Amino acid sequence: MTFSHDTEQALGTLVRLVNTMPGPNSQVDSLDTLEELEKFVQEREFSAVDSLSDKDLAEVRDLRPLFAPVFTTDSDASAATMINAIIARGTATPRLTNHDGHPWHIHYSRAGASLACRITVECGIALAQVISAGERERLRRCEAPDCNDALIDLSRNRSKRYCDARTCGNRLHVAAYRERRKASGE
Repeated sequence: MTFSHDTEQALGTLVRLVNTMPGPNSQVDSLDTLEELEKFVQEREFSAVDSLSDKDLAEVRDLRPLFAPVFTTDSDASAATMINAIIARGTATPRLTNHDGHPWHIHYSRAGASLACRITVECGIALAQVISAGERERLRRCEAPDCNDALIDLSRNRSKRYCDARTCGNRLHVAAYRERRKASGE
């Protein structure tokens, strides 16, 4: 399944947002300051974002626990219920735009919407597209034993097991290699 560039961008934003939360193996919140929010906005290439405030920070932080359970739910119906509740929090006003040199694409939030509203609607719609395409299993958590980061598997054969934020896959492959060498007496 191939999703549009905008859907993949929104899903990447969502993964990045959810992974800013403190996890079971790290109590670090990487979206704790306005500077971190500004960096997030820049990294995720949000357009037309004016100055951000403490209110924006609080609103965006409040979205994380709403989106996080979507990566661990075990049914489409449960995911749909969560996603519908998330989308209902925002104000959807679909419109075509071609800003910043990008070809025509759809923005689902109204012009001038708050950052939190934009994330709510854009990421919520992207999740709805994943579920409606029958691809919920592409939303999951990293399988590394010391990591619980969210991930979106956009590989053709749904084989992605580890997050991108850390070196989880590489660390586990190296450990398995060393174990094999040790077992063979090398």
